Amino acid sequence: MNPAVTVTPAVGAALLDDFSLEMTGKDVPRLEEAQGSIPRGTRINITFLAGEDLGTRLAAARAVKRLGFVPVPHISARRLPSRAALEEFLSGLAADGTAENVFVVGGDPARPEGPYEDALAVLRTGLLQHYGVRHIGISGYPEGHPAIADRALWSALTDKAGVIGAHRFGGDVITQFGFDVDPVLTWLEAARARGVHLPVRIGVPGPAGIRRLLGYATRFGVATSASVARKYGFSLTNLMGTTGPDRFLHTLARRYDPERHGAVKVHFYTFGGLGATSEWVADFRRGDRQG
Repeated sequence: MNPAVTVTPAVGAALLDDFSLEMTGKDVPRLEEAQGSIPRGTRINITFLAGEDLGTRLAAARAVKRLGFVPVPHISARRLPSRAALEEFLSGLAADGTAENVFVVGGDPARPEGPYEDALAVLRTGLLQHYGVRHIGISGYPEGHPAIADRALWSALTDKAGVIGAHRFGGDVITQFGFDVDPVLTWLEAARARGVHLPVRIGVPGPAGIRRLLGYATRFGVATSASVARKYGFSLTNLMGTTGPDRFLHTLARRYDPERHGAVKVHFYTFGGLGATSEWVADFRRGDRQG
């Protein structure tokens, strides 16, 4: 038997080596409360939300760094009103020493608010390297995107990976979260077959209320059929409880094969629950959650 698919607590816990977390600019107080349970040096992505100003975004990156973590500010291409706005953000990050790692995403607006149609357009500006960016994260969608055809998604992924490689950036891919391991593993093999060999951080929901998780799933086009719900460990007829990714990660650990799927890590979408997520991870790594 391939040892990569042997089920042991150590295999499941190893997936969480160098895990990353996600927060918003307004989550700094929650991060301060949770800091004791998060390993120093953890990468923490900071979202680029509508309604947040430049000061909030820069302050959040400074706080992540001050607390001993690695800030990964998001840049939402379609939310940038101008090239000057992109430069102002990057300049502020560089001045604070928080520009080394960024995550570049297309963003939600149906129409761009400025000159950047997608993440690739931002990568091609040359501004990232000018302001000291060394590592770029990009998006992956194992279950597709509700507004973008699969063919376009694959083209965008390979083009962005190509730019990252050509300019010798470090990089990784962070996937949208899901409840089913099957499309994740299929997508990983397809990405490797297309020449995308960047490390992939599999997006996983942190422990949260079922109703809230389903709300996010609907927004992002994540499958939530009854069979998928059973696999993950919750029922669509009982939405009052909470659930964590125990079964998902144990299944991923059992079926993950580095030769076929490449380098894989885990990225937690915390939905504001930084403390609950970090405590869940600590329990999982100790073997307290055998799923």
